[in-house]
Amino acid sequence: MSLTQGGGPLGRSTAATNYTIESPAHRILFEPDARRLRAYVGDTLVLDTRRAHLLHETGIRPVAYVPLEDFDQTLLEKTATTSHCPFKGDASYWSLHLGDDQREDAIWGYEEPLEQAPWLRGFAALYPGKADRWLVEDEPVAGGLRDPYHRVDVHTSSRPVRVTAAGEPIARSTHPTLVFETSLPVRAYLPRNDVIAGHLRPSDKTSTDPYMGDAIYWHVHAGGELLSDAAHSYELPRAEAMKIAGLVCFTGEGVEVELDVD
Repeated sequence: MSLTQGGGPLGRSTAATNYTIESPAHRILFEPDARRLRAYVGDTLVLDTRRAHLLHETGIRPVAYVPLEDFDQTLLEKTATTSHCPFKGDASYWSLHLGDDQREDAIWGYEEPLEQAPWLRGFAALYPGKADRWLVEDEPVAGGLRDPYHRVDVHTSSRPVRVTAAGEPIARSTHPTLVFETSLPVRAYLPRNDVIAGHLRPSDKTSTDPYMGDAIYWHVHAGGELLSDAAHSYELPRAEAMKIAGLVCFTGEGVEVELDVD
């Protein structure tokens, strides 16, 4: 169970419990993160910290805040940009300047946070996409930092699955691989041989998931329609999800996946 997703204690939905938590509707947890984090722009190290904290907020994935002095101060330039959060206060912004390479408003922090969030003073966060490369310890990060309370379990199954699109059957399997991921509905990954020939067409779209790896996408052709990017697969997933390598998952609009069909 994640802290901030689904039925977690900081989530928006409620799971069955034998206790109640007296707290605001929007809850925040700020906890130390023992991992060493580094961020690079090109070959320049812009952030190196062993003092990160993860900020967990209701319904929001955690954000790494680090002491502002752990950024390379020679690269920072404060800007006039501000924003307001009703739970944290008014945010200030800093740009990263590396010669001709300028990353505008790349960093934000609450210099004078609200009295209910004093621990944010002196900390700032870097937008993940404003850096070219992130490391956790000595390992590169793909798709963003992982939530330590988020998990993915992958299990082979004999539960029958049927997939239809535009009212037409396109796949059926009696040996799917099921992915159970925090706060998400169960997803069925099917062998491509269980997809009726002619229904999948390659797409140029790709994405990276911090828990699963690099995905490629497929258009689904059914009922005379072309459903764009309605399926995806991981050709070489992360080690913990290797059982779904090469399998296809249908999640797009217009596609219906039925589990435990007769």
